Amino acid sequence: GYEYARGQYVVMSEDELKELEAKSDRAIEIESFVPMESVDPVYFEKSNLLGPDKGGQKAYKLLNQAMNKMDVVAIGRFATRGRQQLVLIRPMGEGLVLHGLYYADEVRHFDDIEFGDAVEIKKAELDLAEQLIEQLAEKSFRADSYEDDYRQAVLEAVDRKVAGEEFVVVRQEEEREQIIDLVAALKKSLDEKGDGATATSASGRPRKAAKSKGQSGKKASKPARKRASK
Repeated sequence: GYEYARGQYVVMSEDELKELEAKSDRAIEIESFVPMESVDPVYFEKSNLLGPDKGGQKAYKLLNQAMNKMDVVAIGRFATRGRQQLVLIRPMGEGLVLHGLYYADEVRHFDDIEFGDAVEIKKAELDLAEQLIEQLAEKSFRADSYEDDYRQAVLEAVDRKVAGEEFVVVRQEEEREQIIDLVAALKKSLDEKGDGATATSASGRPRKAAKSKGQSGKKASKPARKRASK
Protein backbone atom coordinates (compact mmCIF):
# COMPACT_ATOMS: atom_id res chain seq x y z
CA GLY A 1 0.00 0.00 0.00
CA TYR A 2 0.91 3.67 -0.36
CA GLU A 3 0.77 5.91 2.72
CA TYR A 4 -0.87 9.16 1.59
CA ALA A 5 -1.37 10.45 5.16
CA ARG A 6 -0.12 9.35 8.57
CA GLY A 7 -1.57 5.90 9.22
CA GLN A 8 -3.76 6.00 6.09
CA TYR A 9 -2.97 3.82 3.09
CA VAL A 10 -4.36 3.23 -0.36
CA VAL A 11 -3.92 -0.30 -1.72
CA MET A 12 -2.72 -0.82 -5.30
CA SER A 13 -2.97 -4.21 -6.98
CA GLU A 14 -0.19 -5.71 -9.07
CA ASP A 15 -2.30 -5.27 -12.21
CA GLU A 16 -2.93 -1.59 -11.45
CA LEU A 17 0.78 -0.97 -10.92
CA LYS A 18 1.54 -2.86 -14.14
CA GLU A 19 -0.75 -0.52 -16.06
CA LEU A 20 1.22 2.49 -14.77
CA GLU A 21 4.59 1.16 -15.90
CA ALA A 22 6.34 3.04 -18.67
CA LYS A 23 6.65 1.14 -21.94
CA SER A 24 10.31 0.40 -22.72
CA ASP A 25 11.47 1.12 -26.27
CA ARG A 26 15.22 1.66 -25.58
CA ALA A 27 14.96 5.21 -26.94
CA ILE A 28 16.53 8.04 -24.93
CA GLU A 29 14.57 11.28 -25.14
CA ILE A 30 16.87 14.29 -24.67
CA GLU A 31 14.99 17.13 -22.98
CA SER A 32 17.68 19.78 -22.43
CA PHE A 33 21.38 20.66 -22.53
CA VAL A 34 23.05 22.20 -19.48
CA PRO A 35 26.59 23.05 -18.28
CA MET A 36 28.16 20.08 -16.50
CA GLU A 37 29.09 22.20 -13.48
CA SER A 38 25.41 22.99 -12.90
CA VAL A 39 24.65 19.36 -11.99
CA ASP A 40 25.44 18.58 -8.35
CA PRO A 41 27.21 15.17 -8.05
CA VAL A 42 24.77 14.22 -5.27
CA TYR A 43 22.26 13.40 -8.03
CA PHE A 44 24.54 10.82 -9.71
CA GLU A 45 23.37 7.23 -9.25
CA LYS A 46 25.39 5.05 -11.65
CA SER A 47 27.44 5.23 -14.85
CA ASN A 48 27.33 3.24 -18.10
CA LEU A 49 29.20 3.48 -21.39
CA LEU A 50 26.79 4.37 -24.18
CA GLY A 51 27.30 3.01 -27.69
CA PRO A 52 25.56 3.81 -30.98
CA ASP A 53 22.76 1.69 -32.41
CA LYS A 54 23.33 0.04 -35.77
CA GLY A 55 23.28 2.81 -38.36
CA GLY A 56 23.45 5.53 -35.71
CA GLN A 57 27.22 6.04 -35.71
CA LYS A 58 27.07 9.45 -37.40
CA ALA A 59 24.47 10.88 -35.00
CA TYR A 60 26.47 9.47 -32.09
CA LYS A 61 29.71 11.11 -33.24
CA LEU A 62 27.92 14.37 -34.08
CA LEU A 63 26.43 14.59 -30.58
CA ASN A 64 29.83 13.86 -29.02
CA GLN A 65 31.61 16.59 -30.98
CA ALA A 66 28.86 19.20 -30.56
CA MET A 67 28.66 18.75 -26.78
CA ASN A 68 32.45 18.81 -26.53
CA LYS A 69 32.65 22.05 -28.50
CA MET A 70 29.85 23.77 -26.54
CA ASP A 71 30.96 22.30 -23.19
CA VAL A 72 27.48 21.04 -22.25
CA VAL A 73 25.85 17.75 -21.25
CA ALA A 74 22.45 16.33 -22.19
CA ILE A 75 19.62 15.66 -19.74
CA GLY A 76 17.02 13.12 -20.81
CA ARG A 77 14.89 10.15 -19.85
CA PHE A 78 14.26 6.62 -21.03
CA ALA A 79 12.00 3.82 -19.91
CA THR A 80 13.59 0.92 -18.06
CA ARG A 81 12.13 -1.67 -15.69
CA GLY A 82 8.76 -0.01 -15.88
CA ARG A 83 9.82 3.49 -14.84
CA GLN A 84 11.22 6.61 -16.46
CA GLN A 85 14.92 6.85 -15.61
CA LEU A 86 16.40 10.36 -15.47
CA VAL A 87 19.83 10.41 -17.16
CA LEU A 88 22.74 12.66 -17.99
CA ILE A 89 24.77 12.05 -21.16
CA ARG A 90 28.24 13.54 -21.49
CA PRO A 91 31.11 13.19 -23.95
CA MET A 92 34.18 11.24 -22.86
CA GLY A 93 36.96 10.96 -25.39
CA GLU A 94 35.30 9.84 -28.62
CA GLY A 95 32.39 8.18 -26.83
CA LEU A 96 29.43 9.03 -24.64
CA VAL A 97 28.83 8.15 -20.99
CA LEU A 98 25.31 7.77 -19.58
CA HIS A 99 24.85 8.57 -15.90
CA GLY A 100 21.65 7.56 -14.13
CA LEU A 101 20.36 10.42 -11.97
CA TYR A 102 18.22 10.52 -8.86
CA TYR A 103 15.05 12.59 -9.06
CA ALA A 104 14.92 15.61 -6.73
CA ASP A 105 12.50 13.94 -4.30
CA GLU A 106 14.85 10.95 -3.97
CA VAL A 107 17.71 13.03 -2.55
CA ARG A 108 17.82 14.13 1.06
CA HIS A 109 18.91 17.66 1.89
CA PHE A 110 20.64 19.20 4.88
CA ASP A 111 17.28 20.40 6.17
CA ASP A 112 16.95 16.80 7.41
CA ILE A 113 20.32 16.87 9.22
CA GLU A 114 20.83 18.01 12.82
CA PHE A 115 24.00 20.12 13.06
CA GLY A 116 23.85 20.69 16.82
CA ASP A 117 24.88 23.87 18.59
CA ALA A 118 26.70 26.63 16.72
CA VAL A 119 30.50 26.49 17.04
CA GLU A 120 33.22 29.07 16.58
CA ILE A 121 36.22 28.23 14.39
CA LYS A 122 39.46 29.84 15.55
CA LYS A 123 41.91 31.21 12.99
CA ALA A 124 44.66 28.87 14.22
CA GLU A 125 42.36 25.88 13.72
CA LEU A 126 41.43 26.99 10.20
CA ASP A 127 45.11 27.57 9.36
CA LEU A 128 45.89 24.06 10.58
CA ALA A 129 43.17 22.52 8.40
CA GLU A 130 44.36 24.50 5.37
CA GLN A 131 47.93 23.31 6.01
CA LEU A 132 46.79 19.68 5.94
CA ILE A 133 44.81 20.25 2.73
CA GLU A 134 47.85 21.86 1.07
CA GLN A 135 50.03 18.87 2.01
CA LEU A 136 47.56 16.41 0.48
CA ALA A 137 46.53 18.55 -2.49
CA GLU A 138 47.02 17.18 -6.03
CA LYS A 139 46.41 18.78 -9.41
CA SER A 140 43.65 16.33 -10.33
CA PHE A 141 41.91 13.12 -9.30
CA ARG A 142 43.65 9.98 -10.59
CA ALA A 143 41.48 6.90 -10.24
CA ASP A 144 44.41 4.56 -10.96
CA SER A 145 46.12 5.78 -7.78
CA TYR A 146 43.61 3.85 -5.68
CA GLU A 147 43.09 0.09 -5.46
CA ASP A 148 40.29 -2.00 -4.03
CA ASP A 149 42.12 -3.78 -1.19
CA TYR A 150 39.34 -6.36 -0.79
CA ARG A 151 39.40 -7.31 -4.48
CA GLN A 152 43.19 -7.60 -4.40
CA ALA A 153 43.03 -9.84 -1.32
CA VAL A 154 40.44 -12.09 -3.03
CA LEU A 155 42.61 -12.42 -6.16
CA GLU A 156 45.66 -13.30 -4.06
CA ALA A 157 43.64 -15.89 -2.13
CA VAL A 158 42.41 -17.44 -5.40
CA ASP A 159 45.99 -17.64 -6.71
CA ARG A 160 47.11 -19.43 -3.53
CA LYS A 161 44.24 -21.91 -3.77
CA VAL A 162 45.02 -22.60 -7.45
CA ALA A 163 48.63 -23.25 -6.43
CA GLY A 164 47.40 -25.81 -3.89
CA GLU A 165 48.28 -23.77 -0.84
CA GLU A 166 46.14 -23.95 2.26
CA PHE A 167 44.25 -20.71 2.77
CA VAL A 168 43.72 -19.74 6.38
CA VAL A 169 42.03 -16.49 7.34
CA VAL A 170 43.65 -14.85 10.35
CA ARG A 171 41.40 -12.09 11.58
CA GLN A 172 43.24 -9.34 13.38
CA GLU A 173 41.25 -6.94 15.46
CA GLU A 174 41.79 -3.51 14.03
CA GLU A 175 43.23 -1.05 16.52
CA ARG A 176 41.16 2.08 16.40
CA GLU A 177 42.90 5.12 17.78
CA GLN A 178 40.63 7.24 19.92
CA ILE A 179 40.34 10.84 18.70
CA ILE A 180 38.13 13.34 20.45
CA ASP A 181 39.66 16.61 19.31
CA LEU A 182 39.62 17.19 15.53
CA VAL A 183 42.38 19.80 15.89
CA ALA A 184 44.58 17.25 17.66
CA ALA A 185 43.85 14.77 14.86
CA LEU A 186 44.86 17.33 12.23
CA LYS A 187 48.10 18.05 14.08
CA LYS A 188 48.87 14.33 14.26
CA SER A 189 48.15 13.90 10.55
CA LEU A 190 50.38 16.85 9.66
CA ASP A 191 53.17 15.41 11.79
CA GLU A 192 52.92 12.05 10.00
CA LYS A 193 52.61 13.50 6.48
CA GLY A 194 55.39 16.02 7.04
CA ASP A 195 58.00 13.48 8.24
CA GLY A 196 58.11 14.92 11.71
CA ALA A 197 57.43 18.53 10.77
CA THR A 198 56.10 20.61 13.64
CA ALA A 199 52.54 21.91 13.73
CA THR A 200 51.57 25.32 15.09
CA SER A 201 49.51 25.27 18.27
CA ALA A 202 46.47 27.44 18.88
CA SER A 203 48.67 29.82 20.88
CA GLY A 204 50.91 30.30 17.85
CA ARG A 205 53.99 28.48 19.26
CA PRO A 206 55.26 25.59 17.12
CA ARG A 207 55.30 22.25 18.88
CA LYS A 208 55.15 18.57 18.02
CA ALA A 209 51.65 17.22 17.48
CA ALA A 210 50.54 15.38 20.62
CA LYS A 211 49.07 11.91 20.51
CA SER A 212 45.35 12.33 20.18
CA LYS A 213 42.65 10.66 22.20
CA GLY A 214 39.05 9.86 21.32
CA GLN A 215 37.32 8.11 18.51
CA SER A 216 38.00 8.58 14.83
CA GLY A 217 35.16 9.79 12.61
CA LYS A 218 33.12 7.49 10.45
CA LYS A 219 33.03 7.66 6.68
CA ALA A 220 30.25 9.81 5.27
CA SER A 221 27.32 7.72 4.10
CA LYS A 222 25.78 7.93 0.67
CA PRO A 223 22.73 10.13 0.30
CA ALA A 224 19.66 8.18 1.28
CA ARG A 225 16.82 7.76 -1.16
CA LYS A 226 13.26 8.46 -0.17
CA ARG A 227 10.89 5.64 -0.98
CA ALA A 228 7.17 5.28 -0.48
CA SER A 229 6.15 2.59 1.96
CA LYS A 230 4.81 -0.53 0.38
